Amino acid sequence: MKRMVGFYNYTVILTYIGVVSAVLGIGLSMYGHTSMAVVCLMVSGFCDLFDGTVARTRKRTVHEQKFGIQIDSLADLICFGVLPAAIGFSIGLTKWFEAAALIAFVLAALIRLAYYNVTEEELEFCENAKRVYYDGLPVTTVAILIPMIYTLRPVMKNGFLLLYALCLLFTAAAFLIKVKVRKLGMKGMIAAAFCGLAVLALLIAGWNHIAA
Repeated sequence: MKRMVGFYNYTVILTYIGVVSAVLGIGLSMYGHTSMAVVCLMVSGFCDLFDGTVARTRKRTVHEQKFGIQIDSLADLICFGVLPAAIGFSIGLTKWFEAAALIAFVLAALIRLAYYNVTEEELEFCENAKRVYYDGLPVTTVAILIPMIYTLRPVMKNGFLLLYALCLLFTAAAFLIKVKVRKLGMKGMIAAAFCGLAVLALLIAGWNHIAA
């Protein structure tokens, strides 16, 4: 792979799978398959949850580490910035002020991820330290937050659009407010994965309820 741009090894496979899932979710949302798009968001979240753990199993060059930081954030913008906005558009957030909320959400995710890249490189390559806390809410939290909100769609109906828009706006603000959020350890990641499975079960139960 020396004649190709980029780095190709198993440490980035989960990141790429997450992007594939997100792009699939964006396409599904555009055709009205919103529930499946939400599942794609959860798949992307699962991939992101463990991609760093996989990457640390291999000794990487400095360039590979920097590439990993950049590719992870670029992937996160698609998975947890663009996809939630596409889901919002799919469910009916199409008025100008609703579209403004979607745009604000994507911009907030973009700004946060760019800031993360700068601070992460400073930590790893200047201070030779590992991150313990995030500044602001990590964008990856929408992988569980959006599906949790989406489970309320069958029971809320008329008020759901407002709830989704407000969720995006408050989450966008949380991305940018400089508060300390502790980074998950392995136990926390496993707990988050089980929480995701519980939300998925709720989504499936909602589908069955609608079908009945």
